[in-house]
Formats: sequence, structure tokens, C-alpha cells
Amino acid sequence: MKNLFLIATILLGSFNLVAQQYQVSGKVTDGEIPLTTAIVRVEGASQGTQTNSQGEYSLSLEAGKYVLIFSNGNQKRIPIDLSRNMILDVDMSDAAEELEEVFLSAVRVTADSPITYSNLSNEEIEDRNLGQDIPSLMQYMPGVVTTSDAGAGIGYSSIRVRGTESRGVNVTINGVPYNDAESQGTFWVNLGDFASSVENLQLQRGVGTSTNGAGAFGASINVLTDRYKVEPSAEISNSFGSYNTRKHTVKFSSGLFKDHWEFAGRASVIKSDGYIDRASSDLKSYFFQGTYVDGGTLVKALTFGGSEVTYQAWDGIDADQLQEDRRFNPAGAYIDDAGNLQFYENHVDDYKQDHYQLLWNQSYGSNWSSNMALHYTYGRGFYESYRADEDLAAYGLQNFTANGEEITESDLVTRKWLVNDFYGTTFNVQYEEDNLKVIAGGAWNNYLGDHFGEIVYTRFARSSSPLQRYYDNQSQKSDFNVFGKATVAISENFSLYGDLQLRRLHYEVDGVEEEETPFFVDDRFTFFNPKAGMTYEISDANQLYFSFARAHREPNRSDYENGNPEPEELNDYELGWRFKTQAVQINTNLYYMDYQNQLVLTGELNDVGAPIRRNSGSSYRAGLEVDAAVKFSDKFTWRPNVAISRNKNDEWFANWDGELRSFGKTDISYSPEVVASNILEFRPVENLELKLLSKYVGEQYMSNLENEAALLEDYFINDFNIQYTWKDAPLFEEIVFTGLVNNIFDEEYVSNGYYYTYDWEGVTYEGAGYYPQATRNFLAGVTLRF
Repeated sequence: MKNLFLIATILLGSFNLVAQQYQVSGKVTDGEIPLTTAIVRVEGASQGTQTNSQGEYSLSLEAGKYVLIFSNGNQKRIPIDLSRNMILDVDMSDAAEELEEVFLSAVRVTADSPITYSNLSNEEIEDRNLGQDIPSLMQYMPGVVTTSDAGAGIGYSSIRVRGTESRGVNVTINGVPYNDAESQGTFWVNLGDFASSVENLQLQRGVGTSTNGAGAFGASINVLTDRYKVEPSAEISNSFGSYNTRKHTVKFSSGLFKDHWEFAGRASVIKSDGYIDRASSDLKSYFFQGTYVDGGTLVKALTFGGSEVTYQAWDGIDADQLQEDRRFNPAGAYIDDAGNLQFYENHVDDYKQDHYQLLWNQSYGSNWSSNMALHYTYGRGFYESYRADEDLAAYGLQNFTANGEEITESDLVTRKWLVNDFYGTTFNVQYEEDNLKVIAGGAWNNYLGDHFGEIVYTRFARSSSPLQRYYDNQSQKSDFNVFGKATVAISENFSLYGDLQLRRLHYEVDGVEEEETPFFVDDRFTFFNPKAGMTYEISDANQLYFSFARAHREPNRSDYENGNPEPEELNDYELGWRFKTQAVQINTNLYYMDYQNQLVLTGELNDVGAPIRRNSGSSYRAGLEVDAAVKFSDKFTWRPNVAISRNKNDEWFANWDGELRSFGKTDISYSPEVVASNILEFRPVENLELKLLSKYVGEQYMSNLENEAALLEDYFINDFNIQYTWKDAPLFEEIVFTGLVNNIFDEEYVSNGYYYTYDWEGVTYEGAGYYPQATRNFLAGVTLRF
């Protein structure tokens, strides 16, 4: 009996020894900066976790040998032999590029690249993600100016960088072009609440690196969507604010199951009445992804998109109306039979867009990797407009006689339709060793557009069939590019960078525009875009870089509608200094951007509110940018940036008083000489963060004539942001409370406008319109995380 008891005791002891659990824990940092939401997982197993707001993690494992994989956009693999509790702190500053980040490796740059750039992390986005569009969330980045048609950052909004309008800013999502291939615009309104599915983004200023889609002429924005998650999660976000604004978001992730698979998604609804009268927004959006990961293989299938219905607010108001009622919106106005002013209730932009991406990244050992993407985008929608006193003949309608009077005009309701398909592939192969990194790749994309106008209603007309078309044309644009880029370390301190791109495209339009005007385009372009640079490490904390980049960009559809445009050419020179210690980070750069045939904004708008451009001949943009972060303590951080620039047309010609005149060297339109931002961060207690965010934009002209009628005054605004995270709340992993007060000092300012001239009896008259932005307003939200 004693022997049986002894054997049982030994067996139970052995079982307990085998099943003994140990803790491996520590802190994940980038230098001295804690990394939140970094993924920690066990290679070949389903165990994993994420770091908390202090960068801390903890895993419970049985005794044995493991490989822990730490991921935060880069990846580090660390083998361990676990036989007791272990403290393992990990510094990711020298980590290798993570598989998901490789989706962007062809278009993104790193700290050792001679390219001027800034990053916006998921944490920085979440702090203020209460419904405003991505341009509003980027407005405190260096050299950035944003504007909103509705005045409060929801609906149609746009971004300018170094004075270059949004059509000169190249945007990719997971390396796939997002700019509309034909208009070159980026319509964030089509992807409401997309910020809730963004892992991080990078803003490259200047030409930057070779990219897919149309070339960058002021900046490029490279967006990475949500990474897969190791652990299951879910969250519900709701926010509410001024102008009847509300946002509702649901997100989930299955976590990594069967060691390989993850499914995740998001659904969102945003509604707002807008600051401007009737400038309402009704945005619905979604994001779903399936991920397969196995060692060096990562495959993602994504679909995302949305629908938007926004009341048009691009007409702006004149100077008198700005003083009397700055929230007035003239869009959709008409006079009824009783002589009263009315507004057409369906004067809207109604559009839907769906994106599909299949992404595959493969690592072949420690040196080789490849990346391939297939994509398809389907868009369809219309502008519906009430048009008063329109000529019937311009719409293919016949004049008629009523009560002995010939009727030649009528009020109408029209829809301007666009149905388009955009599809293609991007691909690259990479080789990397200690002193060399080489990437070769390319892209092929094809765009098909169907443009047509329908007559929905006529007040006075005969022989008008329902939905009669009054214009109809089709377009196609094919775009192919190949590139090769390399970074070579000549020594421990000195490296060289080279980048060559060949791009060919063919753009065709055939059909009839409004007023039965033939519209025909058949243009082919071949562009060679070389880039080169060097980086010199003065010390661990100091780095110098210099780069030269040439870029070309084709005209867009609107340019062809308004003349005979020439393609643009840009030679961009960048000289920069980076300084980084545990407490201080400074990025300083000088730039000189030399343009030939730059397509600059004239100040005028077309009939759907899009700015009109014209070739400038010779022009330049030159400036100094300083971007800094100073950590005074664990509680207080200061992050200022400033951009000072000169932006000049060498000689500007325009018709004035019936003749063509030279206005000499003039300021380029919409290009303020000073743009500055400041962020003060204060953390008085754990999990509570307060921010004061400030923005100054200097005066700018809305035309290239430097005349007072086209002047936009400077403005200085301040926002206040507060966020508190309740950790381990009852029933929830955490609850996040967020508040945002925009324009806390209630400034009345205008961020955008337009300028126009017209001649009457040989004399030129001028006028301007303005887009007022919201005075003091509020947003508050709560996020429940499971």
C-alpha cells in the first residue's frame, strides 16, 4: 500500500511538473517609446497577446522551447527556453519589416531613406476619430492645409500639401492606387469612417518614392489598413456632437484560429447636418478582411467601400453674405410660382463605391520576398441638381408656344451620372542583405468610365421622355509602370539610394458633352522618372540626407474640358537633417521644387464644384520645414511643426480689359507662405490624456494675379482633445471616453474659396466666393472594447 501511495505521488508530481505554467512578460519599445497594441505571438501556435497602453505584455506558457514573434509594423523573432518565469523586454527599433508592411514597401520609405516624410499612427488617429474625414485627422501634419465644404470636417473635404491641391497628392491603400484615375481626385467621402480601419499612414512630401497611379506633385499618402489580430476582439463606438452629428461603428476580429486564419470587419454609419445650412451627410461604410498566415506566407482578401448622400455645398457665398449669414447655402435655390425663395430638397451628390483587394506577400528565407495585389473598384452615382431658367435647346429639348408665347427656357432637374470600373495589379520582388536592399516591380491598371446626363424633371417643356439623356460619353485610361530601386550602404555611415521608373499611359474619351459639344481625347504619354539620394549618419542621433527626384503627371479630364493642357514636369531637390534622442526628435528640411507646365488652380470652378487648372509655364515652390517632438517628462510632450515657403509663377499671363496681359512674377494660388501646427500633450494621471492642438495658416491668394479681391485672410485655430481609458472595466476589456472641442476660441474663419472674372463691354470685373468653416463645436464618444 505504501508503494502504491509512493508511485501515485511520483506520478502526480511528474504531471504537475509537465503542466507547470510559467510567465514570460516584459515591455515592447521603439527605443525608449512604449509600443501599444504590438502583437506578441508564439510561432506555430495559437497563443498570443497584445501590449497594453504602457507597452507591456504577458504570456502564460508551459515549460519548453518557443519562438516569440513581436510585431508592430516591423517584426522581431526571439527564441526562448522557458523553464521559469522570464522577463523579456524587446526593443523594436532594429526590427525587420513585417509581412503586412511589405504590402507598402514599394511605395513607403524608412528612417534611413533620403525622403521627407511623416507618419501618423493608429493611436494618433484613434485620439480624434469621432466621425471627421481623414483630411481633418491629418491637418496637424507638416505643411498640410485642409478644408471642408460642409464646414465641420464631415462630407466633402480635401487636403493640400506644400500648396499642392488634392489632385496632386497621390494616395495608395495597401499599395493600390486610390486617386480616381480620370479626375485624379481623392474622394474620402466615399469611404466614411475609413479611419477606423487604418493601421497607420505615411505622408511623403515632395515627389517621394516611385508610386502606383498618377505621380505625386506635392505629396503622397500611403495607407495601411488593419493588421490581423492574434486574439479575438470586438468593439462598439458611438459618438455625438454639434450639428446633429453622430457616428456608430461596430468592429470585430475572430483572432487567429487554427494557427492560420483570421476574419475581421467593420460597419459604420455617420450622419451630420453640417455647419453650412442643409450641407447634410449620410454616410454608410464597411470593411471586411480574411487573412491567412503561415510562416513566410501572408494572404489577405479585403472588401471595403460605402455609400454617401451629401447635400451640395460647393457654391460658396460672396463677401456680403459672409458678413450677414455665413452659414447660408445658395445651392438648390429657386423661386416658386408665388415668388418665394425655395430650396430643392434633393440637390445632392449620391454615390456608391466598392473596393476589392487580394494581397499576397511571400518571404523566401531571410533575403528574398515578393508581393502581389489584384484589385477592382466599382463606382456609380450622380449629382442631382435643380437648374433654373435653362435654355431648352441646350438639353436637346424643343422650344414651344403656349398661350401665344414662345417658351425657350425652363427650370429643370438633372442628374449627372458617372459609372466606372477600375481594375489592375501591382507586383514587386525584394532582395535584402546587410548592406543592400533592392526592389523591382510595377503595376498595370485600367479604368473605364461612362459619363451621361439625364433630365429628371422639366417645369415647362414638351417632347421630353422620362430620364432623357442630354449628354453621353465614354472614357478609358490604361496605365503601366515598371520601376527598380536600391539602397546601398557604402559604409556604416553612408548610403546611396537610386530609383528609376518608366510609366506609359493611354487616355481616351469619345462622345458628347453638355450642349451637344463633341468631346474627344486620344493621348499617349511615356514618362521616365529618375530619383537619387544619399544619407549620411553623423552620429547615432544625427543624420543628413539629400535627394533629387523627377516626376511627370498627365492632365486630368477637367483640364481637357477647359483647354489643351500639357503634361507637368517637376524636378524636386530635398536637403534634410534628422536628430533623434530619447527625449528630442527634430526633422528639418529645405526643398526646391522646379516645375515646367505646372497645372495651377485659376480660382474658378466648373459646374460641379471642381477647381479649374491651367498650365503655368515655369514656376517653383521652395521652403523650409521643421517638425519636432520634445518629451519633457512622462507626463508632458511638445510637438510643433512649421513650413515657410515661397511659391511663384515666373510669369503669369491672363486676359484683362479685353487684352492678354503679363502680370509678371506672381504668387501661385492657394499657397500660403506660412503653415504651422502645435500639439501640447499632457498626461496628469495614468490613462488620461489631454491635448491642445493649434493651427496657423497664413494669407493666400485664390488666383495667380495677386489682387486683393482674391485674398484669403490668415487664420489661427485651436482644438482641445481629451481621452480617458478605463482599463478592466466591468464586462469590458476597456472603455474609452473621448471628447473634442474644435475651434475652442470660436474664430470665424474661411479656409477655402474661389475667384472669377468676366468681361462686359471691354472691362474686366471680378468676384469671389468663400467656404466658411465651423465656429466652436463639440464631439464626444465612447468605445466599448471586448
